[in-house]
Amino acid sequence: MEFFINCNTSSLATYTTPLDKTKAAHLYRRLGFSASVQTIDQAVGQSATALVDNLINEALGMPPLAAPTWADWNNSNYPEDDDARRALQNSQTGEWKLAYSNGLINNNLRDRLSFFWSNHFVTELDVYECNSFLYYYTDCLQRNAIGNFKTFVHEIGLTGAMLYYLDGVYNNNNRPNENYARELYELFSLGEGNGYTEQDIIETARALTGYVERGEIGCTQVTFDPTKHDTGSKTILGQTGNWGYDDVIDILFQQRPNEIAEFICRKLYEFFVHPDSKDDEGNAQTIIDGLAATMISNNFEIAPVLSQLFKSQHFFDNEAIGVIIKSPYDLFLNLLKETGFFYDDSVMSQIIDTTRMLSQELFDPVDVAGWQRNRTWINTNFMIGRWLSLEFMLDGFYGYNAEQFRTFAMDAVGPGNRGTSNPRIVVEAIVNKLTPKGLLTEADFNNALSSFTIEDVPQEYYGSDYIDGGLGLWMLDISPEVPFQVYLLLQHLARQPEFQLK
Repeated sequence: MEFFINCNTSSLATYTTPLDKTKAAHLYRRLGFSASVQTIDQAVGQSATALVDNLINEALGMPPLAAPTWADWNNSNYPEDDDARRALQNSQTGEWKLAYSNGLINNNLRDRLSFFWSNHFVTELDVYECNSFLYYYTDCLQRNAIGNFKTFVHEIGLTGAMLYYLDGVYNNNNRPNENYARELYELFSLGEGNGYTEQDIIETARALTGYVERGEIGCTQVTFDPTKHDTGSKTILGQTGNWGYDDVIDILFQQRPNEIAEFICRKLYEFFVHPDSKDDEGNAQTIIDGLAATMISNNFEIAPVLSQLFKSQHFFDNEAIGVIIKSPYDLFLNLLKETGFFYDDSVMSQIIDTTRMLSQELFDPVDVAGWQRNRTWINTNFMIGRWLSLEFMLDGFYGYNAEQFRTFAMDAVGPGNRGTSNPRIVVEAIVNKLTPKGLLTEADFNNALSSFTIEDVPQEYYGSDYIDGGLGLWMLDISPEVPFQVYLLLQHLARQPEFQLK
């Protein structure tokens, strides 16, 4: 896989050219988990401004997932028998992962963002092991995904998942625990070594003491115990006083707004635009600086920053298209959205299991620093796993309903070509639908075409616009071989480097 260098020199000025298919598909692959042929067709000709406004407004107005029946359970609600308790807990976790994954594929920007933030404000379910905490953590991610970043930082630190994961529940006045204070600065707000000292961490840990009251029963929500809070004077980022939790967040955002905004906007840039934010020309830094200024001037509201970025010439520059490697979730959810193939909870559960095997386990990133994304997804073992799991999934789709492969092809070519006798038109439409910029060379395209034009269909059966003297007996909409041909083409494309990109 080529190592992409960021050569994007476009600015944050608004992109005003009406969207074509390539640009519309780019927008939906980045702001959601891609989109159907019909959605992209409807987006063609629209302005970036109108489409981005719609997607942001949709995200702002979207309610979080409804609370499950077990949202407020603690350990007393589960069976005493270990095996029965474990089975029920696992069933609930599976239910929640399924509900959230179905949201990922349908909720566009809101859950693209909530998934992004789950890899920023990292917790690991297998560390805190409490489904009630999982629900409230997810709820916090969804409610704040496109809200106010300061509010987000404040709320996430008080979730049971975070308090247990980073040892806040063991942080009391006679024995401060520095884990959360360290990650608050290093990973969640400022970046490693950026604008804070070891003494700031020590003092901040003291200010965060007291959130240790959790009752005798496991999985009880954590509350504040004032008797366990350090009431002495602390100096944090140059400010001295008897500080508590709220004060820490206020001081952080008052004293380090520029550092916070730059750090968060860089992460957003690397996730949504290009993984290389430190290009030799320094243009990415100019973009990040502009976004950071927008974040500060809007009191750390996230929506204005994303609005500026997603409407920009920089976002739609050709150098920004097809330069991010799909995560396992991207790989499978994009395939579902782009083909329109039927899926149900069984298929989604299979995707959840497969992404786990490919090192992207939902609600369980690898460590507190999260998945490192991009090139880490495509080492030798994972590439083979990606190929084989895609082939297995395509086998399942074909076995369930082969005709949906024809339907996808006819949707891809559009109404005017559904009865075409030219296989090149079909292959080109499918290649362009499933890859950001098509295949790299003409030879690559011809290889894809060869995978489609199988021996079962004599060459002379294709139309004269494909081969001289063609009879036109093969037609996309009626020939019985078509579903298998599309299936073979998708199997071929799934192994191409371009298919791994978004």
